[in-house]
Amino acid sequence: MAKLSETLWAARREIERYSFVLPMDDCLAQVAVDLGGRSWLVWEVNFSSLKIGEMPTEMFFHFFKTFSDNAKCNLNIKAEGSNEHHKIEAVFKAFAKAMKTAVKKSDNYGCPQQKENYDCNNQV
Repeated sequence: MAKLSETLWAARREIERYSFVLPMDDCLAQVAVDLGGRSWLVWEVNFSSLKIGEMPTEMFFHFFKTFSDNAKCNLNIKAEGSNEHHKIEAVFKAFAKAMKTAVKKSDNYGCPQQKENYDCNNQV
């Protein structure tokens, strides 16, 4: 995780940085990622059971919180639906797609960038 964070931080001006929405049967998951160097997690996923299979549902929050803290990224994760398995599966798939999109090389060096270091005219 730490190496990923360093790699993403070094390349932040060359990557897209942002999000994905994924439907799965009765569920809808939305994951927005900002690899801007500040960690924050918004977690709006509620489970009606304490476990999915053998996995405690509280561990999903902890996984994404740890990722956000170590990758120094903002994560905004929301999911709704009635099937618990589909809900968390949609979250992980949307997360994977959001990360794939976020780290995609880009020639867009304009805003938004980390506000402490760059302005909208791409000046350091």
